[in-house]
Amino acid sequence: MASDTLSDLNSLGFAKPPAQTRVVVAMSGGVDSSVVAAKLADEGYDVVGVTLQLYDHGAALAKKGACCAGIDIHDARRVAEEKGFPHYVLDYENIFKDAVIDEFADSYLAGATPVPCIRCNERVKFKDLLETAKDLDADCMATGHYIQRKMGAKGPELHSAEDANRDQSYFLFSTTPEQLEYLRFPLGHLPNKDATRALAGEYGLAVADKPDSQDICFVPNGNYAQVIEKLRPGAAEPGEIVHADGRVLGRHEGVIHYTIGQRRGLGIGGLSEPLYVVKLDVDRKEVVVGPKDMLSTRTVPVREINWLGDEAFTSRKEWHVSVKVRSTRPPREAVLRPLGPDIAEVELLSPEEGISPGQACVFYETGGSRIFGGGWIWRGY
Repeated sequence: MASDTLSDLNSLGFAKPPAQTRVVVAMSGGVDSSVVAAKLADEGYDVVGVTLQLYDHGAALAKKGACCAGIDIHDARRVAEEKGFPHYVLDYENIFKDAVIDEFADSYLAGATPVPCIRCNERVKFKDLLETAKDLDADCMATGHYIQRKMGAKGPELHSAEDANRDQSYFLFSTTPEQLEYLRFPLGHLPNKDATRALAGEYGLAVADKPDSQDICFVPNGNYAQVIEKLRPGAAEPGEIVHADGRVLGRHEGVIHYTIGQRRGLGIGGLSEPLYVVKLDVDRKEVVVGPKDMLSTRTVPVREINWLGDEAFTSRKEWHVSVKVRSTRPPREAVLRPLGPDIAEVELLSPEEGISPGQACVFYETGGSRIFGGGWIWRGY
């Protein structure tokens, strides 16, 4: 039988009418996922909306600026009612705590700088929620993430969003080839967020002007230390602030209050040179500070690698790629050297500052938009 031509496929890539194509939309209650759901419903797809309750509902109700709080569940439900498709709220509180929050706390206490949004996508949304979508006999699952899925010679590929300012590829590097087969990202090709809000207006959505969430959903006001103290009472043990040359400069109230690269708020004023946090020694309860040049590094050890290239990761001794070591920084040219199936060393062609264990290192096609995966930075130099 002849293979389906592109013209035979609907907008989600299936060779059947939209009305016969069921799609589960992960709805956070924000404008992005609401637009995805409304767009697919308007195109005639069999849409099922699902919203996850990830943490204590009572505590969430009064908190703005984070996803999946009580008001967000209400907003998602209202979009579903207006567009006439079913909507479910799933209690994932225990799953979220076990898979994301506990590791976040433990990583932070170990002196790392964790990125829980990546773990949430990897372990909750693209794992448990994706399996739920399959249980609902959905053909695919769609999200409001700003990233692109494109068909390549060897199957679906992951590509950066059209709008570099909205691109979420750093947070989605651990998406596996199997997950990518099932996922769809209808917003990744849009030129900017204004275009998304314009669509929300066209669909008559009440969330069209809703502000974007800024915080990690369970970290109010970005105060990591406050959350850690609540999750792990007594964890913030005082200790010494030590210069890299061995001088004791002061005292601190807990390593959890500091991050690699931090300059302000160290509590050691009156010194002639600007000092930065260059190391967090949890075992010795020391915050180690030094001059800015101590933050620079060209060698980044990476593990738990998820590889999305067409060839096997270990088929070459080295790969010439670009990498991001923080979500807010542009990709830098690098050489990626596999040391095993899921472990590697990354050599940056130009040094980066403030690289910290617990952050992600994401691999990109040099000069292109394709994402080749990434891994976790696991120790500092």
